[in-house]
Amino acid sequence: MHDFLTALGLVLVVEGVIYGGFPGLARKLAVEMLSMPESTLRAAGLFAAAVGVGIVWLVRG
Repeated sequence: MHDFLTALGLVLVVEGVIYGGFPGLARKLAVEMLSMPESTLRAAGLFAAAVGVGIVWLVRG
């Protein structure tokens, strides 16, 4: 549970840096996401999740 909360905190840090440091870019990305097909968003999300699992596996394994 400690590792999960640490990971959640890091996600919030990255999100905060993006929204706080580059609000214009965040807004552009949000607009782009609205025009993307759902299948593309799903594929990108699954790819990002797989990369994340791979990184955790390499670091923790």
